[in-house]
Amino acid sequence: MSRPLEPTLAALPNPFLRYFAATRPAFLSVTFVGVLLGLASAAAAGAQIDPASATLTMFFALVAHAGANVINDYYDARSGCDAANTDRVFPFTGGSRFIQNGVLTLRAVGVFGYGLLGAVIPAGLWLTANSAPGLIWIGIAGLAVGLAYSAPPLKLQSRGLGEFGITAGWLLVVVGADFVQRHGFSFAPIAAGLGFALLVANVLYINQFPDVRADAHAGKHTLVVRFGIARARWGYALIGALCYGWVIAMIVAGQLPGLAAVSLLGAVPSAAALHGLWRHAGVPPRLTFAIKMTIMAAVLHGLLLAGALVIVAP
Repeated sequence: MSRPLEPTLAALPNPFLRYFAATRPAFLSVTFVGVLLGLASAAAAGAQIDPASATLTMFFALVAHAGANVINDYYDARSGCDAANTDRVFPFTGGSRFIQNGVLTLRAVGVFGYGLLGAVIPAGLWLTANSAPGLIWIGIAGLAVGLAYSAPPLKLQSRGLGEFGITAGWLLVVVGADFVQRHGFSFAPIAAGLGFALLVANVLYINQFPDVRADAHAGKHTLVVRFGIARARWGYALIGALCYGWVIAMIVAGQLPGLAAVSLLGAVPSAAALHGLWRHAGVPPRLTFAIKMTIMAAVLHGLLLAGALVIVAP
């Protein structure tokens, strides 16, 4: 099987397309689904969805995710992690390769990443003015997590805390999208969003297996580096179990409608991914299918749950 072609300057002569591709747009799907889930949570509570604020929420959530992706590339390049990664499963692990392949300079990537995150601030202030003051704290927390994941001094991923940061970040996406429409805080988006956020964390987690040697070389003490490949496989199973266990608990507690059980179908690709990881955890080229199934599990779970919430909306 041939490997996907990595980016080159010759293949991306258009500056706009070059910078757009540097955001790794294919991976923004989880944020798209997260915003949909937040909007569905608000709709299920009887909120009238405002098209303008919903569209703005979606667009700038995607911009924030893009900025976090670019910032992650910047700091992984500075640490030497991506340059040393010969086991990468492109395009899923090992970074975007834009810096390593000479498509963009390190400085250009850093300026671009921080510029994307900065562009979110005016939109967040407008949404706050048209929603409720509490939204500002969700936005600040989201930006803080986006930076803390990769950037010093916290560098959560390098300390084995990346999964906690990712879970918090994508839960905030759901909570924030709900808040804009609901104009207040509620437990409902947490009930709907935590399982989804855990599945997004599993995307990060499985990506650490191909990168384990490069991460260890660069001093990134991810959970897979800390536990070793064999023991770390159990972490993937645990995160998935927490997700689906949370959904079942919320249905039993009446926090989610019974129809939300359809979202448990996400366990099918999760199980397929776990099977592939268990067999091939130490063989990076054989992990492509498991990584794809992990992404599919998060997207499928989020879309099915959002659909269920919309169906039961008054």
